[in-house]
Amino acid sequence: MFGSHFYHEKTRKAVAIFGRLFNNIYVLRKNSAGAVITQMKLPLAYAPKSRYIDRLKENPNLTTDEDVAIKLPRASFEISGIQYDTTRQLTKLSNFSQPGSQINKRTKMYSPVPYNINFTLHVYAKTHDDALQVVEQILPTFNPQYTVTVKPFPDKYSDFVEDIPIIIQGIDFTDDYDGSLQNRRTIIYTLTFEMKLQYYGPLDAESAVITESQIDLFTDLESINDSAGRIERISSTPTPIGVSADSDFGFNTIIS
Repeated sequence: MFGSHFYHEKTRKAVAIFGRLFNNIYVLRKNSAGAVITQMKLPLAYAPKSRYIDRLKENPNLTTDEDVAIKLPRASFEISGIQYDTTRQLTKLSNFSQPGSQINKRTKMYSPVPYNINFTLHVYAKTHDDALQVVEQILPTFNPQYTVTVKPFPDKYSDFVEDIPIIIQGIDFTDDYDGSLQNRRTIIYTLTFEMKLQYYGPLDAESAVITESQIDLFTDLESINDSAGRIERISSTPTPIGVSADSDFGFNTIIS
């Protein structure tokens, strides 16, 4: 319906970029003397919050050796929404050109379409100290945004880079303390982010470079289809003809 197939994996790469930001967080536990007794790397997975809540409630009490509770702290994240961003809208007919494999060839792609992707990061812990350790390692990075530079098309346009801002929107927490003392306590911190992403259309195949332009002037619109009614033609060509896109050249204009 829309033409040839293309897939740039923009959303998939966005998920990988977001997860990469939080895959190196550690939680330390110290004794009364301040010495580190345990060090744990925070497990991170792409999963909805409800999945972990259900898992935590399956066996809140350990009754036998066969019961295994989910280990805390840990974190998960998910996409919570995608919206079009009108503030970053570009002209629809603008495009980017790159030199092709030959001097008289080029490749072209149209301006991208801006979208905002909302991510939600959940931090699960059984003590406030564990949760606050994780949150405090995240907050100073966002002021209120953190920009990641990526190459969207490393194979075709290796020198083309794109800045992707990731903005923190808010933070909230819940403390599941209801129930008896034997029930497991769960503290959940929820951080919301907005990623400003751009989606690109198909990358056009190589096409010829325009080396001449002509402007015809007519006395009136009725004679526009009749060459006899043309009063002037302005032709422009680069000098020299066989130049490339990044060469130093001028233009030769002929008025006839």
